[in-house]
Amino acid sequence: MKFTVRNILGWLLACLLIRLGFVKKALSKALKGEYILSVYFHNPSKMEFEASIRWLQKQGLQFLSVADVEQISLKQRPFPKGGVIITVDDGWQRNEANIVSIAEAYKVPVAIFVSTQPVQEGTYWWSYFSQAQKLKLSPPPVQALKQIQNEERLLRVEEFRKKINLGREAMTVAQVRNISKSKFITIGGHTHSHPILINCTDEQVYFELLHSKKTLEKWTGKSISYFTYPNGNYSQREITLLEELGYSLAFTCEAKQITENDLGNGFMLPRLAFLEGASFAENICRMTGVWKATLRKLKYAARKNKTASASITSPPLVTTEVVFK
Repeated sequence: MKFTVRNILGWLLACLLIRLGFVKKALSKALKGEYILSVYFHNPSKMEFEASIRWLQKQGLQFLSVADVEQISLKQRPFPKGGVIITVDDGWQRNEANIVSIAEAYKVPVAIFVSTQPVQEGTYWWSYFSQAQKLKLSPPPVQALKQIQNEERLLRVEEFRKKINLGREAMTVAQVRNISKSKFITIGGHTHSHPILINCTDEQVYFELLHSKKTLEKWTGKSISYFTYPNGNYSQREITLLEELGYSLAFTCEAKQITENDLGNGFMLPRLAFLEGASFAENICRMTGVWKATLRKLKYAARKNKTASASITSPPLVTTEVVFK
């Protein structure tokens, strides 16, 4: 755990939630078959990933491949009791050593969703802005760049690419090809350049989904049927196009477990985010769905209290009728 104020407060809240039995209750529901735990990572350390796999195994959960989830969605196998699926986004270079090696050692299926442009060029677009912040170059916030049209974002990215040199962050083509040979690894699509799809034109979305699919299939020699939305953003347009291009499942970033009802639309599957650098207690709460559910309740309670306080403190509205003579 990185010792920051945020992480220490997160650890305290997580310890309370565990002590109060929220995690135990969530696990009990999973083991009874009420839902599948759907956990995703980005670039965890080997220690973080291994600890997660060991903890999930210890709880008596069974690991599902993304192909297993597809079969369940098609009613070709029953909805499982104690199911958990592990997915990984982006295709970071350290994934081979930190994730693939653990997946093989523990015989656990993992799906890694790869953006193809970073593999070809070595870097992710948001890293230029993170580095620019460290160099005090006054870059726009990455979150703000996720809100603008794709053409404008590309212009800003190119502006900082010219100023900053970054080392390789993503896997190489050889690494992608190599890990795809593992019987425990499934490679999926995550677009070509990792844009926010809802900010793209129809032509850009079509290119991002098709080009990345064809590229990954060329590299691996395998069909690419599964997808994750960058930043979790999507619309009906993306769902329709994914289906037309031959994808069969897609995962969002909606922070909840997968229920049987969720499998009714295989292009909107939720996932629970593991937060690298946070305490393991917090990540236990995250992997079981307790963390986000608690934060939602706290935010709702805070809004409700704020509204109640405003109604109490505000003076009554007095309407005075003015009569002109």
